[in-house]
Amino acid sequence: MSDPGLVFLVDVDNTLLDNDQLVRDLMDHLEREYGAPSRDRYSQILEQVRLRLGYVDYLGALQQYREEHLDDPRLLQMSSYLVDYPFATRLYPDAIEVLAHLGAWGTTVILSDGDVVFQPRKVQRSGLWGAVEGRVLIYIHKEQMLAAVERRYPARRYVMIDDKIHILHAIKSAWGDRVTTILPRQGHYAHDPALLASYPPPDLTVEHIADLLEHRFGAPGSGAARAG
Repeated sequence: MSDPGLVFLVDVDNTLLDNDQLVRDLMDHLEREYGAPSRDRYSQILEQVRLRLGYVDYLGALQQYREEHLDDPRLLQMSSYLVDYPFATRLYPDAIEVLAHLGAWGTTVILSDGDVVFQPRKVQRSGLWGAVEGRVLIYIHKEQMLAAVERRYPARRYVMIDDKIHILHAIKSAWGDRVTTILPRQGHYAHDPALLASYPPPDLTVEHIADLLEHRFGAPGSGAARAG
């Protein structure tokens, strides 16, 4: 049986789900339906919103874009594209199987950044919500919410799996040896040489999230969280 003292905290975007491809699909859709200038303007607003909030808010950026185009009814269809996007088709290979594998060793929890509407929708429609039986936490800055994470899912040991090395570093700095950090080299953050050089390496790096199917996290019941 799994160890109740071991909790796996798993990110979503570019960790379990190819969010970079989602963004490319969105931008291609905008260019086809509204033209390159509209695509570029929305992309610009999206980046401004990301810098201001610290996470990507697609619907918030759309609302801001709408303020510049108040009489364009096509924007109603643009929101439908986002909300009805087939998120399950963007899961990385074996993402659901990895969650099941981790669940054999401890408790699996989705820990993600994002807004309060689109991000939960993504987690639900992709199948990730059900895969962790509703154990989903979505914050604005998850690395600043570790006390809340501990209250909801107390554990002797944690494993944090995230494509952003600066997030892993922040959590490692807070929890020290209580946490094992794992970086899947997926998505643009995980391939940014400047970003990677700015922080110490994580405890473990894998090329793909599916590689974790080959890792054992200590004997079930032992509480050991070191991958190997």
